[in-house]
Amino acid sequence: MRFLIPVIPMILGFILDSFIGDPYNLPHPIRLIGKMISFLEKKVRKHFDNLFAGGVFLSLTVIFLPTIISFLVLLVSYKINLFLGLIIESILCYYFFAAKCLYKESMKVYTAIKKEDIEEARKAVSMIVGRDTESLDREGIIKAAVETVAENSSDGVTAPLLFIAVGGAAAGCFYKSVNTLDSMIGYKNEKYSELGRFAAKLDDIMNFIPSRLTAVFMIVVSPLVKADQKNAFRIWRRDRFNHASPNSAQTESACAGALHIRLAGDAYYFGKLCRKPYIGDSDRKIENEDIKRANKLMYSSSVLMLIVLSVIKCIIGGVFFGF
Repeated sequence: MRFLIPVIPMILGFILDSFIGDPYNLPHPIRLIGKMISFLEKKVRKHFDNLFAGGVFLSLTVIFLPTIISFLVLLVSYKINLFLGLIIESILCYYFFAAKCLYKESMKVYTAIKKEDIEEARKAVSMIVGRDTESLDREGIIKAAVETVAENSSDGVTAPLLFIAVGGAAAGCFYKSVNTLDSMIGYKNEKYSELGRFAAKLDDIMNFIPSRLTAVFMIVVSPLVKADQKNAFRIWRRDRFNHASPNSAQTESACAGALHIRLAGDAYYFGKLCRKPYIGDSDRKIENEDIKRANKLMYSSSVLMLIVLSVIKCIIGGVFFGF
């Protein structure tokens, strides 16, 4: 059974996240990384005349410091005891997944819409999207929630899963550091266009493969959640580049096609209208239940990826290490 050892932290971390989710009242490495970004941003703006160079310094510091610390913690833990190492790595992996959090936060939108409380729904969706939400109507709120679940299926679940499968929890920390940087300073506005340019480009590179794999897995699992696999594939092929990001439309297009809905389109960010192409066809009007359906796609594709990566990792471990 030694061939299972390399996949234990990844599987346990995924299970812990699925059942428990983020521990809001306990220290969290991603929140610590966020505080580090905020602290360094102030220092960089004060001491760097060239904000792009400052952004590179900020990004590399935020990426490598937590990654090196996590690597050293794991190295010491495994040297002390195998089971201690497995426990520590499993906990770290658990921190790097966000499936439960994504589900809970999107379902707050679902619940508010079901109660016809539009103001509460706007407030709930504002916690998980970057766009302005003050003027969103019922349909706009639901669409924003579905888009977020679809896009973050990769960023929050399958991408860290892929990096953990390749390089363990330290690689997962590396990915989450990049992703957190992008979410905090990777905006294409006047404030962050230079400071966050390096982080945004690096995030695009890091998510290039995960976003495409996730879209393919979404298409594969579509029949399991009573969605349209054929249309998911058709819309994905047609609309997978209908976004300023090279990655975001990958999963959004697969989800839109599977559910026969239209996503994206124009939206306001920081008070400015951003023109964006549509993703998918408006075969039917988007409805509140689509939030649940998007979550089913997210979980199903994530579980399938977990199974595939675990099998591959076990096979590789058996071949190279004689497990």
